[in-house]
Amino acid sequence: MREMKDSGIGWVHNIPAFWDVIKGKYVLASNKLIVGAKVEEYDRLALTLNGVIKRSKDDNEGLQPVKFDTYQILKKDELVFKLIDLQNISTSRVGLSPYIGIVSPAYIILKCSKKIYPQFAEKYYLMMWMNQVFNALGGSGVRSSLNSSELLELLIPLPPIDEQKKIAKYLDEQCKKIDEIIADIQKQIDTLEDYKKSVISEAVTMGLNPNTKITKSRIFYMAPYNKEWTLTKIGYCCKKLWRAFAPEDTALICTNKGKVSVRPEEMTGKMVSEDNAMQGIKKGDIAIHGMDTWHGSVAYSDYDGKITRVVHVCDSTEDKRFIVYYLQQLAFNGVYKLISNGIRGNTSDFRSWDKVADIYIALPKVDEQHQISDYLDKKCAEIDSIIENKKAQLETIENYKKSLIYEYVTGKKEVPENE
Repeated sequence: MREMKDSGIGWVHNIPAFWDVIKGKYVLASNKLIVGAKVEEYDRLALTLNGVIKRSKDDNEGLQPVKFDTYQILKKDELVFKLIDLQNISTSRVGLSPYIGIVSPAYIILKCSKKIYPQFAEKYYLMMWMNQVFNALGGSGVRSSLNSSELLELLIPLPPIDEQKKIAKYLDEQCKKIDEIIADIQKQIDTLEDYKKSVISEAVTMGLNPNTKITKSRIFYMAPYNKEWTLTKIGYCCKKLWRAFAPEDTALICTNKGKVSVRPEEMTGKMVSEDNAMQGIKKGDIAIHGMDTWHGSVAYSDYDGKITRVVHVCDSTEDKRFIVYYLQQLAFNGVYKLISNGIRGNTSDFRSWDKVADIYIALPKVDEQHQISDYLDKKCAEIDSIIENKKAQLETIENYKKSLIYEYVTGKKEVPENE
């Protein structure tokens, strides 16, 4: 076992005694070269959770510039960092570019000297990102950030260059195997979620009898439905409520997971929470989010409390679970985007109750609604249980990957001799 020493770096702890500890500025250099008039000569690149990827200049997702002449050139084997809004722990922070192209001027680009192997540097900074070190280093405030000078002042544990290459090669091989497993499990999760959606869609449009006769509606967004059911509108089977509440009532949210949940503490202050913007909601009410309808933010409430008035709180003499399932399947079949006048790229605008009330629905008799809802409650619970098990597997493997990178880039473990 190798002799170890204290690195003096809080997120690294002990390193091998023969490793150096050095500030980044002695082995890395900030490199900012604005593309200017040569913009058409370069592909556009973006830093994602999957590393640096090529991105079309015509891709309009999110906030986009009118022109790209202020972008900076990123070269192959250069490190790129996104160190703004550090309070957000779920976004990408670092990558090593396999391409030459242009990236946002908000990114930090570092060029490696001959003393540090680019792939080793990438793994070290990935370790920092995985352990949320960057998030803890930024200043206070919503837009907390690190600039290039601050980044280059951070200490790096540095083994000899040959060992850097061995560590990087080993981690590349091991991480590739892990990523293949992660991708396979994620594919299974996606398949299960698609299956759940298809089960819901079929049940709330056809019913549970596989031999049922179907009919086509004259409504452009409606799928064929059970011929024996009655075509009506949400406004005829649901009543919008205006419930009172007390200031001390539990604050709730309607999520895109199709749930009414207790509002997390970290959301306080990030949404309108004044009492004059709230309304009461009771267990058994239907909640329909007027802005996030498109994403499936429709739910049957299991709680009493208060919720933002952007949510339509409704009652019905029909089986409210059936109505919720029906409205949810409209979301994942893209209907709300077809019939809305969204004000943002990822928004459908159903803040007006009249617009919600105008949505068509085919209803079976109440007894059949109960049967369908009971079936879906049980079936969806079974599928959700399998999905949660898969997600637990995913978390375990991702934690293993994080631990693996940490142990080797800090010298806690030595690359096996046969590698």
